[in-house]
Amino acid sequence: MNELKKRLAAMASLGVAAAFLSTAARAQTLADYGTIIALYAKGQVASLGVPETRETLRETGETMIFNVSDPTLELFRPEPGRANGTAVIIAPGGGFVGLGYDDEGTAIARQLAQRGLTALVLKYRTIRSPKNAMHMPQVHMKEMDTIMARAKSGMPVEVPPFAGEKHAVEDGARAMAIVRSHAAQWGIDPRRVGFIGFSSGAFLAADLAIGNEATRPDFVGLFYGGLRTPVPAGASPAFIAAAADDDYLPNDGVQLYVAWRKAGAPAELHVYEHGGHGFNLRPKATTSDHWLDELVWWMKSRHLLGQESDHSM
Repeated sequence: MNELKKRLAAMASLGVAAAFLSTAARAQTLADYGTIIALYAKGQVASLGVPETRETLRETGETMIFNVSDPTLELFRPEPGRANGTAVIIAPGGGFVGLGYDDEGTAIARQLAQRGLTALVLKYRTIRSPKNAMHMPQVHMKEMDTIMARAKSGMPVEVPPFAGEKHAVEDGARAMAIVRSHAAQWGIDPRRVGFIGFSSGAFLAADLAIGNEATRPDFVGLFYGGLRTPVPAGASPAFIAAAADDDYLPNDGVQLYVAWRKAGAPAELHVYEHGGHGFNLRPKATTSDHWLDELVWWMKSRHLLGQESDHSM
């Protein structure tokens, strides 16, 4: 495989390549949607100056969202009588360029809602991407070069901040504040609001877990993400999951776990033999297929779930 093919493979695995995208967005019925909540009043944050687009991977049917200027939360509530009082915000991956909104967002939210959790998908701001087949800004090409070189050399120890990370963290903090402010309305405990992220979404989750205490999640799930420092003793309890055959962030799960433990913060680590970068709810016939059950078991062990969650386990 030549260098161009390697780069395209890396981008596709990180959920940001559009080489297989059709131009038509997948149609969805109203029943597929949750309730949409804007994070900011119109005009409160700067626009990218281009329209948001949704496109679909031909091979998998996965929806990708590009050029997000207006961040939102999409709310999925459990059936009446099944809510256990815990809420989870979900941040999809996509390199802060695009968002794998269905596979790493709404599909997971629906599964969590079936288990009694109030689930919300965060559509956070991205950087501007060009309107071409790749949707690949030059700055992210350079970021990918750094990630691929780091996977071989181990240096730098921590992935440098992404171009779009700062705004995404602002959106994550805003989402935490909004969910806690709606605790009474949605029937959730404001002390049981978690945040889980996938790939770039996991970097965002880690930033929040070690950041401002006022918007720090009560627990986090970090899935095939990377290290952010410094980790304080009061960092959010973390469920960390990665695959040993992740070609792009091969050791980051272990780094996260070690940093949490050195700080004296609670953490649990799962490193699956196979799963690659990007295991989600699509079956891979590997042990990584069971990450959702293991996350729920971990939450239950930390007394985050009520008895209703047992019905679907």
